Amino acid sequence: MFLEKTIKRNPKLIEAAFELHRSGQISPDTYLIDINTLTANAQKIKKEADKYGVKLYFMTKQLGRNPLIASKISEIGYEGAVTVDFREAQNLIENNIKIGNVGHLVQIPSNSIKKILMADPLIVTVYSYDKIKEIDMQACALGKIQEIMLRIYDDKDEIYPSQNAGFRLQELTELISSIKKLKNVKLAGLTSFPCFIYDEKQRDIMPTHNVLTLKKAEEICSKNGIPITQINMPSATCVRTIQKIADLGGTHGEPGHGLTGTTPMHRDFDLEELPAVVYVSEVSHNFEASAYIFGGGHYRRSHMENAIVGRSMTDSIQDKVITPDPQSIDYHIQLQHSHEVGKCVVMSFRSQIFVTRSHVAVVDLSGGQINLLGVYDSQGKIIGR
Repeated sequence: MFLEKTIKRNPKLIEAAFELHRSGQISPDTYLIDINTLTANAQKIKKEADKYGVKLYFMTKQLGRNPLIASKISEIGYEGAVTVDFREAQNLIENNIKIGNVGHLVQIPSNSIKKILMADPLIVTVYSYDKIKEIDMQACALGKIQEIMLRIYDDKDEIYPSQNAGFRLQELTELISSIKKLKNVKLAGLTSFPCFIYDEKQRDIMPTHNVLTLKKAEEICSKNGIPITQINMPSATCVRTIQKIADLGGTHGEPGHGLTGTTPMHRDFDLEELPAVVYVSEVSHNFEASAYIFGGGHYRRSHMENAIVGRSMTDSIQDKVITPDPQSIDYHIQLQHSHEVGKCVVMSFRSQIFVTRSHVAVVDLSGGQINLLGVYDSQGKIIGR
């Protein structure tokens, strides 16, 4: 999906992938992340956000919840991390990463609320009143008032499968009345997902109906005496969307794929962010005229398309990827043609590293050197340096 763009815009990352594989410093089924390019992307997004008064929570799930990367982004001045689920929150808390938004897309389990609230997240996203009451109870025990953000939906909104949740817009007034009776939570934010989607026909990242729902929800809150300080509009946050967020009344964005230059729009255009991640594997064997490479990193919406196979950029050929069957375990990934066993394979596609069994290698390519900073598992645990 992004291989051609990476070859064009960040060839040193491709070369580093070949070299690190050739030297045995990384194994097959490893995502290689260029920390210099990624932090430069993060800085570009932050600069644009500052220009329009938009604040940012950074997302790490696509990057394998990596604590080294999270630390580097935190240094740039982001508000904190957005943790897609409680395990990500726990991992980042253990690594002393500031938590900005927790609970979206997955709420905090009952027995984890106290520990996570003790880390002082800036805001907790909720989509059930029972969970609000649990948070209120634990916040009371800790002697604090916790700000919460409601996930809102309406009939025409986009909701992805397995993410079915939210408070219906028409129920908001009654919900506000119930929240006002609680002493240790404060309604401060509204959110939805996805608020932006890349429209291939218009060839731009466009707002969804969800944004209109958020604006209606803000009006309801205002009429009921609730000042909303956070209108969070996640999905496809990058330099391209920052002004759109501001123009639509949003206050916060959540860069994820924007950090690695891999939103769907980055496939078709040379946007501000450069590609910062590749997937590295190796030819395992050939079977009936096709090469099979070591798998483990496939994500069913990855849009794998092409690979380069060889020993270096100059000593490589390009081949097509046969998309793995999503109903099967990706023990191997098939290429269209046969190749020499042991050769390195480099790919670039849409990643969700946290759902894989891959390794993550973070590399510093400054000064023309290849400096491997660390190798981690897909959940952010250090394996080696």
